[in-house]
Amino acid sequence: MKIVLFLLISALALVAPFLFSSYVISILILTLYVAYVGQAWNLLLGFGGQLSLGHALYTGLGSYIASNFFIKFGISPWIALVFVALFCAILGGIIGALGFRFGLSGVHFTLLTIAFAECTRLIFEHWAWFGATAGLFIPVTTDSLSFWHLRGDTNLFYYLFLGLIIISFLLCRLFVKSKLGYFARALRENEQAASSVGINVFQTKVILMALSAGMASIGGVFFAFYQNSLFPDQTFAMTKSIEIAMGSIVGGLGTLIGPILGAFILIPLGEFLSYVLGDSLTGIKLLFQGVLLLLMVLFLPKGLWPFLQKLWSEKIK
Repeated sequence: MKIVLFLLISALALVAPFLFSSYVISILILTLYVAYVGQAWNLLLGFGGQLSLGHALYTGLGSYIASNFFIKFGISPWIALVFVALFCAILGGIIGALGFRFGLSGVHFTLLTIAFAECTRLIFEHWAWFGATAGLFIPVTTDSLSFWHLRGDTNLFYYLFLGLIIISFLLCRLFVKSKLGYFARALRENEQAASSVGINVFQTKVILMALSAGMASIGGVFFAFYQNSLFPDQTFAMTKSIEIAMGSIVGGLGTLIGPILGAFILIPLGEFLSYVLGDSLTGIKLLFQGVLLLLMVLFLPKGLWPFLQKLWSEKIK
């Protein structure tokens, strides 16, 4: 039964651009993007137990750096994303090292991540080389190098993000079974116990932060070339970081399917509410996310995916 369901979902995912309108595909692209960056964020909290609400910093830097490399120097985003991933991984590691070295944890570490994201937003709002508040606009071109320059229609970006989801899922699966994955879950459960058995807690946290940041920045590169325009108050907004986190929380922290499942619940339903209500109720998406989060905390604190797994196992019995 699981194999049949997997094959049906896979087949539907592959042929979706031929079945649905461009509007539906644009929603699916946003959903896949949130699922991907949610998977990156899940590495840090779901497996490592460190809450960051500033991951818009890394997706935003990925967006701006790759876009400006292309606009100013004609460098392909495929080349830029290598630099972006390394830069954001190092930056994430430095931020993590600063916090963890001084014993920041819990809400204090979370505030540190928010502070870095907000400071970066303020810097980019006044940095003319990146467009400042006027924004940054990526030219739309159609030539033989369109794919190399990430210029194309919604179908191109749909399959790119679908590929990102598949690759990230497989890599995270390897991570879970690796020594680093076991170390991460050990310190998530009890840092003192993990340290007592010889795990380098500080090093493990910094590596997790670096991996999560670098992975998130790659999503920012692709999403920037899909949007074609960037504004600091939107790109680095805290609401972006919350949106990244919500998918994993709703779907199930510390699971591989959770971020994907959560994104496919949050984004389509949020877009549907916006479509139905239009401008009649400002902030309906945030209100919806808040209500859903409250319901999850009250009734399904472990997330939807663990609940579905439990139902499935009971049905088999």
